[in-house]
Amino acid sequence: MTADDNEPTVPESIKNKVTVKALYAALALGNSDVVPKLLASDLEWWFHGPPHCQHMMRVLTGESDFSEFTFHPRSITAIGDDYVIAEGWEGAQAYWVHVWMLKNGLITQFREYFNTWLTVRKVSSPRWDVARASHTLWQSQTRELFGKSLPGLLLAI
Repeated sequence: MTADDNEPTVPESIKNKVTVKALYAALALGNSDVVPKLLASDLEWWFHGPPHCQHMMRVLTGESDFSEFTFHPRSITAIGDDYVIAEGWEGAQAYWVHVWMLKNGLITQFREYFNTWLTVRKVSSPRWDVARASHTLWQSQTRELFGKSLPGLLLAI
């Protein structure tokens, strides 16, 4: 038995959350050398919101720098072993949710929701008796915090 056998393994969900936190920290510090190391070269991206609000994708592609719109996550939550959700808002005008999917320590998918309420549900196997047994894994902060109506979407994973 080696010393490594006694060390507890870190759950994938914790590693993924650390990776996403490292991404936001690198962006906040303007450390553009770190960001590409955290992203897969074929990153899949999806956006919902006003077209002029695709802030994170513009930052990730180098079209703009982090100072144009700064992301300060109010919460970062790991969902299972593959997903990390970051949520934030800047006053009453800007509410955002980022859903990051990671594989082998790299971010492979990114979903950006701007001024959109999001509910994430796990959808069970397609068997008839289980198909209705989906449950909510994550939901946007309560709408009462913002005092306005926003479109809502369901992300099934």
